[in-house]
Amino acid sequence: MSRGQLRIYLGAAPGVGKTFAALEEARRRRERGTDVVVGLVETHGRRQTAALLDGLETVPRRTQGGVAELDVDAVLARSPAVAIVDELAHANAPGSRNAERWQDIDELLDAGIDVISTVNVQDLASLNDVVAQITGVHQEQTVPDAVVRRADQVELADITPEALRRRMVHGNVYPPEKVGPALANYFRVGNLTALREIALLWLADKVEDQLEQYREDQHITATWESKERVVVALSGGDEGDTLIRRAARIAARSGGADLKAVYVASGDGLTSARSARNLARQRNLVEDLGGSYHQVVGHAIPNALLEFARGVNATQLVLGASRRGRFAQMLSRGVGVTTTANSGKIDVHLVSHEQVATVKRARAGRGVIGGGRRRLGIALALVGIPALCFSLLPLHEELSLTTMMLIVLTAVMGLTLTGGMWPALLGALSGSLLLNYFFTTPYNTFKVHDQEQLISLGIFIALALGGASVVNLSAARARLAARASAEAQTLATLAGTVLRGGNRVEDLLERLRETFALESATLLERIEPGAGPAERQDAKLWRVVACAGEGCASPGAAENDLPINDDLALALRGHILEAGDRRIAQAFAMHAAAALERERLERQAEAVQRLTDTDKLRTALLAAVSHDLRTPLASARVAVSSLRSTGDLFTPEERDELLEAAETSLARLTSLVDNLLDMSRLQAGVLGANPVPVALDDAVPWALDEIGDAAAAVGLDVAPDLPEVQADPGLLQRILVNVVANALRFSPNGVPPLVIAGEHGGNVELRVVDRGPGVPDESRELMFTPFQRLGDRDNTSGVGLGLALSRGLAEAMGGSLVAEATPGGGLTMVLALPQVNEKGTE
Repeated sequence: MSRGQLRIYLGAAPGVGKTFAALEEARRRRERGTDVVVGLVETHGRRQTAALLDGLETVPRRTQGGVAELDVDAVLARSPAVAIVDELAHANAPGSRNAERWQDIDELLDAGIDVISTVNVQDLASLNDVVAQITGVHQEQTVPDAVVRRADQVELADITPEALRRRMVHGNVYPPEKVGPALANYFRVGNLTALREIALLWLADKVEDQLEQYREDQHITATWESKERVVVALSGGDEGDTLIRRAARIAARSGGADLKAVYVASGDGLTSARSARNLARQRNLVEDLGGSYHQVVGHAIPNALLEFARGVNATQLVLGASRRGRFAQMLSRGVGVTTTANSGKIDVHLVSHEQVATVKRARAGRGVIGGGRRRLGIALALVGIPALCFSLLPLHEELSLTTMMLIVLTAVMGLTLTGGMWPALLGALSGSLLLNYFFTTPYNTFKVHDQEQLISLGIFIALALGGASVVNLSAARARLAARASAEAQTLATLAGTVLRGGNRVEDLLERLRETFALESATLLERIEPGAGPAERQDAKLWRVVACAGEGCASPGAAENDLPINDDLALALRGHILEAGDRRIAQAFAMHAAAALERERLERQAEAVQRLTDTDKLRTALLAAVSHDLRTPLASARVAVSSLRSTGDLFTPEERDELLEAAETSLARLTSLVDNLLDMSRLQAGVLGANPVPVALDDAVPWALDEIGDAAAAVGLDVAPDLPEVQADPGLLQRILVNVVANALRFSPNGVPPLVIAGEHGGNVELRVVDRGPGVPDESRELMFTPFQRLGDRDNTSGVGLGLALSRGLAEAMGGSLVAEATPGGGLTMVLALPQVNEKGTE
């Protein structure tokens, strides 16, 4: 008998619809004529789930220790084609045949019965501690990952966090009394988003296992890369777009790895205007894909690439396959092979592209003679010229000395094109000696009797040396042109960085450090004037303004000291820069000085803006004093004046009414003045807070008592075992009074606010939930602006300082106050305060 197949519905959290989906699948199979039974399903009181059980055959459960468990024997005796067994991670009651439900399911599978089950990501043994760290809830019952991985099918039951929270508000997951605490704790949007990501990643890993198994069955050897930081090397060719997209896919597979593109401006310089256009386009492409573009200067491209990759801690390097022909690859290994050989722990990808077989490598710098060409020229001079002379020996009777000199001279000119001055000089010397020895009379000696032959040999040597000199000069000029081109491209990259907004001082210094593979780049400012050359060495006279890498204390302590002006200097450590590199570094230094000046001007502008805001606050304060405070002051004055002037004319009831009006107005006046004064202190930064350990289960009832009878209906869910918070009791009470009173004001009749407390991420959060009209997303932060009442002009409502003051008081105690939308409608104010640890400190 073949083993049955296991299908599992995986969910990120309870309530996402795993059991619902399993029952829907059962009903579909039954409609197709499959014999399906329900071995065990937990509906948890959910009406929609229970409705799907109608019409499905259910095997009665057995009772073990007072707990209804799956009756394995009854299902085996029934022997259906498919059995629905819910909650794979369930632990059976003590005394059961198997300790875990997944072991019961294994028996059914061994009997040839297909099983459909469910599991939450929190139930997986390998993720149990991760989920507990995120949610603060430790799941006791787990299932080994291997059990779920062995499943023939794993399907994700998935909905968005917002949809799940709406489902809970509508009562489709938990009873009403559990909804509030659940939303405030386990079912936060952040928690659900994290759990959803974990579930998706785990399922993706499972899918990858299945794909690897398929590859193995089909004898496919290709592997997938999944690393953390990917560098793609650009050459200015058309293939760069392909390489960038390939590198972006590699980075995406590793969960959002960093993507960096690098172009090495080397001795070859820019190949053409087309390459410049390609690089500009490819820079935009890599930035559109979320990566960053970099340019470095290096004479040896493989070394420069690897230095950059190691400098940014790259784990993968993407290169294009060589565009050179086979003969060129025989003479030199090329960038790809050399980089791969020296890459060490960095994985190198050589990516094929359309230009491999169709595009020739551009050679704007083909006159530049490198070490390889020079060595080849010397070898040809030592071997090729003698071989040519020996090959002419049989022809010395037919050919004149002049003809043979022209043949050898042609070979020497070829040497000048190949290796430059020194191979040509060596070839001319060896050629002249061999021509003299073999082809001038007397033969086989170095003596020359014929004056004409001596002149011919002299002309031969002069022509050879002259040609070598011309080629050498051409190579030097080509080298200078290439260097200038590389410098221009580097400066263009710097200008592009500034135009794109990456012009912070630290960004510019980091780009400079990367460009020249330096250890550090430090911008220093003179603190006080010094005297003589020693001032560049004295660290007491300088201070570090900004740095990339490990900075140095004075300009003289670095290998490269670049003065910017009388007070600023750029210090570069790592190696001594060449003259051309110093010019580029000096341009970076000027940009860095300009960026520093701009940042300082921005800070001054911010200070001016703060002064402007303070002036606006004072203006609003005067307006509030002159307008909103006038009403309670006038009411109290009228009541007191009436009692004083005509007190005998009032009945005791009227007198009490006037006294109550005066007392109410004065109390309101006191509250408004206190809020105004505290807001002024907050703006001035002089409001003091004295945080001490406070228990919320004591603080919240005190605040509700201060509000009075209106707060009697407020729902309260503050557990007494919550950790204490670090807060100023008086300021905390004022925050709670303001926030709860605001919630009461906007709550509809019969639906009072709810106050919920819970622990989250080292803080204790107090949530005041109302079912009022709510506030649009774009206006929530506006609520916390002083004197802002969102269009409410009722003078009895205060001056619009309550929420602004409450947030300021919360932040003064190291906490925060934010507004969120209540699922299903309304507003939730979230007050987060640091909790007190076991030692009584934060």
